[in-house]
Amino acid sequence: MNREMLMLVDAISREKNVERDVVFGAVESALAQATKKLYQGEVDIRVAVDRDSGEYETFRRWHVVPDEAGLQLPDQEILLFEAKEEMPDIQIDEYIEESVDSVPIGRIGAMAAKQVILQKIRDAEREMLLNDFMSRGEKIFTGTVKRLDKGDIIVEAGRVEGRLRRSEMIPKENLRNGDRVRAMIMEVDLTLRGAPIILSRAAPEFMIELFRQEVPEIEQGLLEIKSCARDPGSRAKIAVLSHDKRVDPIGTCVGVRGTRVNAVTNELAGERVDIVLWSEDPAQFVIGALAPANVSSIVVDEEKHAMDVVVDEENLAIAIGRGGQNVRLASDLTGWKINIMDANESAQKQAQETDSSRKLFMEKLDVDEEIADILIAEGFTSLEEVAYVPISEMLDIEAFDEDTVNELRSRAKDALLTMEIAKEEGVESVSQDLRDLPGLDGDLIAKLADSGVHSRDDLADLAVDELTDITGQSADDAKALILKAREHWFAGQE
Repeated sequence: MNREMLMLVDAISREKNVERDVVFGAVESALAQATKKLYQGEVDIRVAVDRDSGEYETFRRWHVVPDEAGLQLPDQEILLFEAKEEMPDIQIDEYIEESVDSVPIGRIGAMAAKQVILQKIRDAEREMLLNDFMSRGEKIFTGTVKRLDKGDIIVEAGRVEGRLRRSEMIPKENLRNGDRVRAMIMEVDLTLRGAPIILSRAAPEFMIELFRQEVPEIEQGLLEIKSCARDPGSRAKIAVLSHDKRVDPIGTCVGVRGTRVNAVTNELAGERVDIVLWSEDPAQFVIGALAPANVSSIVVDEEKHAMDVVVDEENLAIAIGRGGQNVRLASDLTGWKINIMDANESAQKQAQETDSSRKLFMEKLDVDEEIADILIAEGFTSLEEVAYVPISEMLDIEAFDEDTVNELRSRAKDALLTMEIAKEEGVESVSQDLRDLPGLDGDLIAKLADSGVHSRDDLADLAVDELTDITGQSADDAKALILKAREHWFAGQE
């Protein structure tokens, strides 16, 4: 029987063009599966087949786990202290094995053994094909639509298959069996049966790779695509940078008579592409990203990573775009939150901020309106700036002498200290159950305390817009935090 096994292994190895070790592994797996059926529990069986003689041994084994972990799988695990009684040198994650009777090959059942072996062979073949495909280093998968699978499209390239999920297709794109398809290789998931290569036609990376193939200067390192934002099938923006002053980045990507950009657009179902010049200056980058709208002025808020962009009435609709598309893509492209407003809205906001700063200085520094307005006119907006900017900057203010500057700085430091003490006292009033809520840090807890939110129930009672006003979070983050705070209300319900 052992001789017949060796002949069978050699025959399958030649027929399927796989290594003998792979076939031996399949035989060992088949024998192990058959042996497991002789036991009541979920035991762990290992079979070792001698590659030369065909003889085999069977072992039942136990995984060594830490004593404090306990036994999660009693039929397959053994605690460390028990294992050391048998093998003093054994370590955690090693195995203790016990020789058991081997199942004769004749008792396995020819069909069952054959199915296990052939499945192992198919898996090995699939892995070899996949490894061969991935070794080419291709980023774009080119193939034809083979079939539909639960809403996903299976794309075939030779003997390798990729999976294009519905969410990663271009909206309104109708792909049929036999259609040629190109898509970005996003990941390889070997747990998926049949089509382990995950594809996307909607990802920004796909557009970047299409431009890389159409524009040789990118591959040569003369140009670089810094970022990309897409509304798949509708509109996209890419930011490009030239590493050679002689190369025009925008014109090079557009191509002669638009040939290069049109090739990308045609591949993406007519998706229009705005090509933007990347800049190290965030404000200049945002101005370019909002094209074709003309920007009147821009205010950068580093702390909030946001910009207030002022445009005139004629450019307001263009800057925002249909359904907010233009400003949304510009925000995604640059990574900055962009607030579009007209001159009147900007003036109103600036007046509110000025009034807020004036009240802050008058109250906390105990100064009159004239002094507060001088500070505002010189660009001071916070107590921290008054207290800690280089003293030379404040001495340059013509309206202030040295004594006035020193007094203002002293008052600002005292006010900050008082506010910090009050903040700590407010945080101390917050209940422990609110402090322990996932997603809350010290800054958010302090803001909640300042607004009278001291318990988890207080937070749970808030509306989303109320919480965003308090914390400055996005609506989605605020909603998630409120839902988290409400979880204990429903803990006992099904």
